[in-house]
Amino acid sequence: MLSEIAGNVWWSWSPEALDLFERLDPAAFARSRNNPLATLADPDPEVLAQASFRERVERVYSEFRTDLAAPLDPGSPRVAYFCMEYALHESLPLYSGGLGVLAGDHLKSASDLGIPLVAVGLFLRDGYFTQYFDEVGRQQDRSDALETGSSPLVRTVGPDGELARVRVHLGDTEVTVGSWTVQVGRTTLHLLDLDEEGTPAELRDLTHRLYQGGMEARIRKEIVLGIGGVRLLRALGLSPDVYHMNEGHCAFLTLELLREELEAGLDRDDAVAKVRSRTVFTTHTPVPAGHDRFDYELFEASFGSMARSLGIPVPELMDLGRIHPGDPGEPFNMTVLGMRMARSSNGVSQLHGAVSRHMWHDLWPGRPVEEVPVGHVTNGVHLATWTSRAASEFLTTHLGDWKANQMEADFWARARNLPDELLWACRRSLREAFLDFAHRRAGEQTLRQTPRLDPDTLTIGFARRFATYKRAPLLFRDLPAAIELISDDTRPLQLVFAGKAHPDDEGGKDLIQELHEVTRHPDVNGRVVFLEDYDMAIGRAMVAGCDVWLNNPRRPMEASGTSGQKVAVHGGLNLAIADGWWPEGYNGSNGWMIGEDESSAHLSEEEQDDRDARLLLETLRAEVIPTFYEQDEWGIPVRWVARMKEAMATLPHAFSSHRMVRDYRDTIYLRHGA
Repeated sequence: MLSEIAGNVWWSWSPEALDLFERLDPAAFARSRNNPLATLADPDPEVLAQASFRERVERVYSEFRTDLAAPLDPGSPRVAYFCMEYALHESLPLYSGGLGVLAGDHLKSASDLGIPLVAVGLFLRDGYFTQYFDEVGRQQDRSDALETGSSPLVRTVGPDGELARVRVHLGDTEVTVGSWTVQVGRTTLHLLDLDEEGTPAELRDLTHRLYQGGMEARIRKEIVLGIGGVRLLRALGLSPDVYHMNEGHCAFLTLELLREELEAGLDRDDAVAKVRSRTVFTTHTPVPAGHDRFDYELFEASFGSMARSLGIPVPELMDLGRIHPGDPGEPFNMTVLGMRMARSSNGVSQLHGAVSRHMWHDLWPGRPVEEVPVGHVTNGVHLATWTSRAASEFLTTHLGDWKANQMEADFWARARNLPDELLWACRRSLREAFLDFAHRRAGEQTLRQTPRLDPDTLTIGFARRFATYKRAPLLFRDLPAAIELISDDTRPLQLVFAGKAHPDDEGGKDLIQELHEVTRHPDVNGRVVFLEDYDMAIGRAMVAGCDVWLNNPRRPMEASGTSGQKVAVHGGLNLAIADGWWPEGYNGSNGWMIGEDESSAHLSEEEQDDRDARLLLETLRAEVIPTFYEQDEWGIPVRWVARMKEAMATLPHAFSSHRMVRDYRDTIYLRHGA
């Protein structure tokens, strides 16, 4: 039973299952980044012999089998979901940031809701990277290969019982693409791998690492993902009704679908229409660097053989990815290909949808901006994955079966009736547990620090990918003013940061180094801490333990930003710029908005940063800090707890990935019909 459970990452959203595996071998569990399979090599025989343990195993196994045997949604089309990265659990480092977290949560909610969905990605054998620091606080990186033998990954097998393999052309070189499979509850994820016999040695490690290498490596990875992914589905006997391209990296799948339709005898216009009828596209960023562009020479070298097989000249094939077809100087754009070949395109928040309509208006030059056919489905988070066990037990005890009712607004409205003293005691307990975690992690890392984090001090968290537009050190733009708040004798602040900069992003590394210098400032006195090697485990600990979740991107560059959606179930509050999901979530009483809905169109980046840093300090000084420290005679900050209740009542149901996947099913997967 334990082996069967360990082979399906269903355990990643079952705290009871994870607890069972940890008890078998706590040391192996910790060393392996909480990997259940690592504990089965040498389990504690005394634990296995305990009747109470065996009873718990049977109970968890029964729940596992019940979940897997539940009927699928009969009204949903069959969906193929393509994405470059997936965050399922920290022991499977197949992700770099928010895109992967979103994709992993999408798969888990599809499983819970019974959506018949199969997913395709790349087998990133070396993961993203392991972060460590040199003596001056500069980020360094190294690769640690995933041990497949102690992971839930298994080789993909076709209907004939043989290992599934397909052939793909990378330019004029034909390569063999294999696959690994991981079960995500009832959802199946296939991960494509070039490390196969039949692939030239110099190409075998192409799929090992995420987002690294030059443009030639990038286009090759995307050919493997899009074209190889569709061919793998065919080798497995699968013909989904809908193909969901989650970001432009996978848009080449439309060219493989086009090839199939042309080979079936359709003319080009009818073939394109047929492909469009089955594909949908989600864009995730307004940042230009997030949209891959390939020049003519690279595109021709990569797709010349496919163009010949299609009978389409390379310039005409390239026009599918150009805003202005026929312009020989315009590069091929993956987002343009995705949007042009999809029946539906969407951004990932209401604001991002509007930004995307402006950004891609030239694709539909005859329409007013407001009629550009790019909608939105606001991102959400898989609550069962991100809710700590302590918070889950609190919610179950005082509200009821929150997992079964997680999309019901009326259920969450009960939070407004929670007793102040119970909710505040839970919040303090979560904060204290997190600070213990932070002290322990800080003592183990290469970035040496001496944290002095206090369980009664207002704790602010910031954890995400360290892109420059996210402005991690914004609070310290006026360093003396920030230190004055942090070091106040009676109403201090403490802040915990975590995150990775892309190995090629020197600007992002500069931000981390700037924070490292703040942690060493003598007047900070250990109240600012940076946790090394950010992963899902650190993320879960931080969203559970921090009182305030800080998000201060340069508006409107944050498409959604889901990390703040995870704090409300823990009684945490958001303090955020009016960007991404927060304008939809904020109601004036369930957190704080920095500067309300400030327009930035007339400001330079420097001016915008100066203004937002000032507004952040003012909001902390005038609103956040006084509300936390003003307590009644029983030691309860009544106004703060009221905001906690309002956040818990209004945010979890509206920003869960269950709601998100249901919206995709109802408004995108089904709306246009198969």
